[in-house]
This record gives sequence, C-alpha cells and structure tokens, in this order.
Amino acid sequence: MTNAKLNGLRVLVVEDEMMVSMLIEDMLGELGCEVVGPASRLDEAMELARSAVIDCAVLDVNLGGQPIFPLADLLRERGAPFAFATGYGDAGLRDVDRGSPVLQKPFREGDLARVLTELQAAVS
Repeated sequence: MTNAKLNGLRVLVVEDEMMVSMLIEDMLGELGCEVVGPASRLDEAMELARSAVIDCAVLDVNLGGQPIFPLADLLRERGAPFAFATGYGDAGLRDVDRGSPVLQKPFREGDLARVLTELQAAVS
C-alpha cells in the first residue's frame, strides 16, 4: 500500500543481515519510497551518504560488530535525518544519539511508515 506522503522519499538503507535488508526494501517499496543502497558495510554506507541523493536513512546500529556511529555523525553534519534500527532499543545508543528515532527490531511496515513520516517532516 503506497503512502502518498512518502511517495518518492529517497531512503538510505544500512543493514548487514540480508533477509532483514530485503524485508526493509520491500516495506519501503510498498510505501512508495525509493531505496538507496542498501549498504551492508560501514565503508559502503559512508560512500553512499557522501555521493547519493538521499532524504533520510534507516541505520542498523551494529554492522557485523562495527558500530554505525561514524555514519550517524556524517549524516548529522549533512543535515540528513535518520532512524536507528536495533533489537536493543535506545540502550545501545550514545548520549548524542538519544532522542533519535528508533525502530525496535522486529518492526512492521506501519512502524516504518510512522518513523519515515517523522524523518520526512525534518527534511521539509
């Protein structure tokens, strides 16, 4: 079900679990969003954040044992809003990241739509 409000929103997806990444991509497609990436490693995510046109991002907090925080810092510097996706809630976030939107894994399409609407408001 396409969400007119989110139609065309360019979302950078950073997730190291292939099945979870595919599920997020499917959800984004159903919502009418454009997927950027996905990236499964920090270095490729950083490159996409620097070179691709994005409106916002959904970030797995832990990429194969590597924290996503350098990418969060880059996105913050560039003014690109993002949400963290994690099974640990905000417990694994740094103090500077507290208050950022968090998608608690596993999440549903409605949860993703709600967070993306919040991120989109930050873009507008």
